[in-house]
Amino acid sequence: MVGARRSFIRETTIVASAPPHVPRPLAARRAGALRGRLRPPGDKSISHRSLILGLLAIGETSITGLLEGDDVLRTAEACRMLGARVDRLGPGQWRVLGAGLGTLVEPRGTLDFGNAGTGTRLMMGVVGGHGITATFDGDASLRKRPMRRILDPLALMGARVLSEAEGGRLPVTLRGSSEPAPIEYRTPVPSAQLKSAILLAGLNSPGRTTVIETEASRDHTEKMLAWFGASITSEPDGAHGRKIVLAGRPDLRPRPVVVPADPSSAAFPLVAALLTPGSDVVIEGLMMNPLRVGLLESLLEMGADIEILDRRMEGGEDVADLRARHCQLKGVDVPAARAPAMIDEYPILAVAASFAKGETRMRGLSELRVKESDRLMAVSDGLNAAGVENFIEGDDLVVRGTGVVPGGGMVATHLDHRIAMSFLVMGLASQKPVSIDDSTMIATSFPTFRPAMEALGAQFG
Repeated sequence: MVGARRSFIRETTIVASAPPHVPRPLAARRAGALRGRLRPPGDKSISHRSLILGLLAIGETSITGLLEGDDVLRTAEACRMLGARVDRLGPGQWRVLGAGLGTLVEPRGTLDFGNAGTGTRLMMGVVGGHGITATFDGDASLRKRPMRRILDPLALMGARVLSEAEGGRLPVTLRGSSEPAPIEYRTPVPSAQLKSAILLAGLNSPGRTTVIETEASRDHTEKMLAWFGASITSEPDGAHGRKIVLAGRPDLRPRPVVVPADPSSAAFPLVAALLTPGSDVVIEGLMMNPLRVGLLESLLEMGADIEILDRRMEGGEDVADLRARHCQLKGVDVPAARAPAMIDEYPILAVAASFAKGETRMRGLSELRVKESDRLMAVSDGLNAAGVENFIEGDDLVVRGTGVVPGGGMVATHLDHRIAMSFLVMGLASQKPVSIDDSTMIATSFPTFRPAMEALGAQFG
């Protein structure tokens, strides 16, 4: 079993100043019921992976419904710099002419991923499995996020870190291996990004790469690798884990990809409809992958009035429409085992819990400390600013809801798009408006958030 750390080769440390950022504050206030239909943007996880697998397949991959947020566009540009031709044919319609596995070109400039942690970590896996050198960088928020958990297994496969900022953070210069060693790796935390980076590096390995998870994480990479022709198996391992085995150097074939609506983005109009009196909203084409519906499960346990309509298959994933209507929620205990299925949705769940009656305890949230911000602390601080009683106990967040949220105050977003959207949703139902210090980063995952919500009746200003 491979799990020990290997010392990296470090030649220099790059520390550069991030470009200046101009914040745009925004406030949300009560303005009546939300009504109508909304299709959220394409799923971000699948959008990133469709571009990357299009890069690694030989031929033309067509993508429908691609999320055109800044995070995904950064991955598209990185694919271009590594040798693919990437074209936008129309809204959500993209084409990738792949360079092919093992034939990537060394980028001439820095791969700048902005705020895209997923794109950065997945592409580190791609570079780590090829004999090229690339420098990865991003904005001030991304530079704070740890990359060591990705770099450790890549080093075991033969990649070398030539330079890094303190603590294994960006900017990082990585030299990949043209003969990545096949490894068996047990992940220390349930992380789809970590698992995916290892599998993407293992694609160009001459043997079998095995990843063992104690807690199963999102399985989009496994499904999409199989869709593109890779030989990959996934089987239960222990009570909640999975063992994934990938055969190296497959003949990846370009395939059409239909990107379903992103559950993480759908969470905001969904919860807004539940909290705002008189609301009745239908959310269309939502991905219903069992490893992505933790928020839906939690809301239903809280008594949410959500109707699941027209379940169907699109692009290899289960999808459905959801009808959400205003209702009174109740406090619940959210188990730690559910965290991998809703890790990005805890900020908006905390907002929902603020309007519930009773105590909601969200357990096992250590992973929130290393997202775009320390989300655990950022959520707690935001709740305090809005007058909601809460506290952090170990890795648990406890919210004591009374059914009414005072609102008011200014919430610090820490350049985190999910913090920003969550507290704007709060302002739509709180007694006083809720303001956020910056809304610019919302474009990274939900560029149409404001107009889409305003079309339902939301009021921002």
